[in-house]
Amino acid sequence: MTRAATEFVGAVTFEALTGRAVHTGLFDAGRALDHIKLAREATAIVVAPATADFLARAATGQADDLLTACLLAARCPVLFVPAMNDQMWAHGQTRLNVAHVRELGYVVLEPDSGDLAAGEGSGPGRMPEPETIFSHIGRLLEQRGVLAGRRVLVTAGPTREAIDPVRFVSNHSSGRMGVAVARAAWRRGAVVDLIAGPLSVAAPTGVAMHAVESTADMAAAVEHLLPDADVLVMAAAPADFRPAKPASTKIKKSAAPAALALDPTPDILNATRAARRPGAVMVGFALETGHAIENAGDKLAAKVLDLIVVNDATEPGAGFGVDTNRVTLLARDGSQQCLPLMSKDEVADAILDRVEELIGGR
Repeated sequence: MTRAATEFVGAVTFEALTGRAVHTGLFDAGRALDHIKLAREATAIVVAPATADFLARAATGQADDLLTACLLAARCPVLFVPAMNDQMWAHGQTRLNVAHVRELGYVVLEPDSGDLAAGEGSGPGRMPEPETIFSHIGRLLEQRGVLAGRRVLVTAGPTREAIDPVRFVSNHSSGRMGVAVARAAWRRGAVVDLIAGPLSVAAPTGVAMHAVESTADMAAAVEHLLPDADVLVMAAAPADFRPAKPASTKIKKSAAPAALALDPTPDILNATRAARRPGAVMVGFALETGHAIENAGDKLAAKVLDLIVVNDATEPGAGFGVDTNRVTLLARDGSQQCLPLMSKDEVADAILDRVEELIGGR
């Protein structure tokens, strides 16, 4: 903690909450070389909040306290999380300091916008939420693998096919699996586009979001983005059918039709075949309720995929709307990898491990 930090919250409070010693002074008794020791031991350094004063001192390479001395001795990734008044953040000197520390190799988040301290209204300057900071730490530590710098296109969630302006045909997909894949790919350093129908979960940090409603909308978005993608992970559950003649006004209950005629929706994966980049990895999903492996194998071959992720919708803990999944990964070479029941975040990492293997083998 810097001297200024201890004016807000005492060091004893942090020590009580963490059960760890709180380092504060550059010349504390018995700790004369703490800045070297801490810098060498750190896997990552996160400065949160990073004040305007701290950014100025970091930009000029000062080492007049434990924190700035530690930074000069560090060789690990460093993340600054700014928090200050919006006018201070907008000041030309602060902008120059931010640009310079980025040139030095430090990662600096943009502050959030919202209500500021001391009744100063709303603007950019709020410290990002802990979940956002945590996501950036993950990317800081993991973005050196095969996916770093590659473009990954992910689809997630259901689509909705209008019956009339207030009703639609859809399914129970929440988007959890696709969001987990997008989040994991971004954490590994990929440039991620997420095409998502209406989600029941929050969008992940860092990805470019493309919100869609219908299967036709999703197909158009995939067609637009796919030519630049190194990887497509089709984790969405687009509707297979749509009303043949959606009504332009709300259908009154007294005038409801005895039956609803349905037409098939576009087959998104089949439609991608002409637009795929040479060498791009194509991953599909197959949610089945019987003969899962056989049906998924047929889908993998018919749609010319590299990998297909199979799960049974009737298995407890592995269907829609839950945080876990039990899947089997089928590859084009016929190999199968059966995974135990695990969190969807763990499943996402297992999928991307296989994707990286496929990229590395080309």
